[in-house]
Amino acid sequence: MTIGFIGGGNMAGAIIKGLLTAGIYRPGEIFVTDITPERSQECAGRLGVTAADTAQELIDCSDTVVLAVKPGVFPSLLPEIAPLLQRRNPLVLSIAAGKTLGYIEEQLGFSPALVRVMPNINAKVGAAMSAFCANENVTQEQKKLVSRLLRAAGQAQELDEGFFPLFGVIAGSGPAFAYLFIDALARAAVKNGMNKQVALEIAAQTVLGSAKLILESGEHPWSLIDQVCSPGGTTIEGIAALQENGLETAVRKAVDAALEKDQKL
Repeated sequence: MTIGFIGGGNMAGAIIKGLLTAGIYRPGEIFVTDITPERSQECAGRLGVTAADTAQELIDCSDTVVLAVKPGVFPSLLPEIAPLLQRRNPLVLSIAAGKTLGYIEEQLGFSPALVRVMPNINAKVGAAMSAFCANENVTQEQKKLVSRLLRAAGQAQELDEGFFPLFGVIAGSGPAFAYLFIDALARAAVKNGMNKQVALEIAAQTVLGSAKLILESGEHPWSLIDQVCSPGGTTIEGIAALQENGLETAVRKAVDAALEKDQKL
């Protein structure tokens, strides 16, 4: 079982790191190619995998091919590799933002076993939330493989492609929203006299632990809020202030604004 990455950027690197750490592939079973043979060698050396000098060389030795280039490269790349993919018939994964299954099939001129994947930045630390959707040529066994690959870098959820724009806001933009909240919490601590680095570590770990508790306990967020809030205590006072100042409304507006912008792109 082999896998090849066309493109060796940050997201490809994060996925490759997860695959190696999880032991799903060995270094000799993962191939990467980039713009030039020199770049391919540099990427492979940095990631600890095997270089392929050209896309043809990579496709010829890969059971699964991951398109990990920027979306702007697709119009020139896809027609070039189409005959190679058609001959070899690998499972094809695309992590290019905004490029639908239909677009990729149209550019290729045929329909391979094709999966569209949307990972997020947290793949860098093995904590991604990824979504994937597949065309009708992808088998259930191949879907299981895709899920396994993505779970090496976090969690994965199969979604209808129609939900990808919303997923992109929640899981793609959501980390930035979370970073903003963490920074605001830390800065509030600094305002009250705490060292910034100490405050940032406390705030980040608090949010990390809170998310983990929701996922592992299965409890509703408000159930956990009630457990933390004592009658007449400090926490309920803070919760009331957040609500009075429109935190929930601001989050909804942020999601709506990001979705609206996505529709215009």
